[in-house]
Order: sequence, then structure tokens, then C-alpha cells
Amino acid sequence: MDVKEFFEQSAGKWFSQRTSHYLTPQPPESGQSNMIIELLSIDHPEVIELCQHHNLDPETALCGAKVSWEGTIEQDQQKSTGSTLIVTVPDSDKANEGQLLRARGNRNKTPVPARYILGSDEALTIIAEDETTYSEERIWFASPNLRLRNTIFKDLDKFTQASIASEIRMGLTQAPKTTSDTAAKA
Repeated sequence: MDVKEFFEQSAGKWFSQRTSHYLTPQPPESGQSNMIIELLSIDHPEVIELCQHHNLDPETALCGAKVSWEGTIEQDQQKSTGSTLIVTVPDSDKANEGQLLRARGNRNKTPVPARYILGSDEALTIIAEDETTYSEERIWFASPNLRLRNTIFKDLDKFTQASIASEIRMGLTQAPKTTSDTAAKA
């Protein structure tokens, strides 16, 4: 699997359940959300705009995706909605590593620069860091319709939060193969 195939497999509507643990006296949080991951072509206006914003040639982009979500955190029951545009720009010498460009629907927050690595185990690792914060997120498929994510956050060289999420696709990606289908292809 390459990075483009990883995002293609991620496209669709997902139900996500997440638990976050803090290394401060703050109690753990749990939440649920519905998430839609939509693939965008590299000639999509938002993909081109994001590449140009980062002074990169849009032709170097491999794929784009828009992630939208709506959810709640159990402790406060407040709804949270948002979206993020993601564009992968591979390194010229390593197709499964590169820059991950992001733009939030909420333009008030500037995303921290990020890199991605798709390992030989087909897990996507996203590392984002600046002078004060560091995050590392690992995403992988347990099956075509089940994704898992774990994330760690650091502030000023101290771990502050760890989270785990399971994401279940709402619907099948393709019809299951029957024995007769398999036999017909043999």
C-alpha cells in the first residue's frame, strides 16, 4: 500500500470513539464523533490553494482529502464540529514519506507543520512539531472497515496527553466476495 491508497481506503463515513488520558491531575476524557473523509483531486481549487500557501508547486501533491467531523465529549456534552484539508507532498526520493499540509476550517488556528511516514506495516505516522509542541499520531487498519489511531502530545519536552481511537466505517467499502465469485476467477 502506498500513501495514496491509504487515503483512498480511508474515504467514507466513520464513527469514531476516542479516549484521552492526561498526565496532569485532569481526569480522562472520552468522546464520540461522526467523521467524513472525502478525497480531493490534486487539481481541486482547495488543494492548489493550500500548496501555493506553502510555496509548493501543486503538481508535486500526491493526494488531497477533506476531513469533516461532528462530535461530543462526554464530560461536557458540547457539540464540536470542524473540518481539515489535508494534502500529501511526497519527498522526491521517498514516495512513502513527505510533508503533510493541513488547513483547518477554523482559520483562527495555524496548523503546526507536519510530516508523514507510511511504514512497511502500512501504518501512517504523522509527526507535527514546533518550538513548544510535539504530536505523533499513528493510524492503521485492523480491517477494511476498522481504523485505529493513537496519539501522543508533548508540551515543552513533557508528555501531556495520550489518546486512542477506534473508527468504524458506516457501511461496507465493497461487497464481500462469495465462494462462487472466487471460483469463477480461478
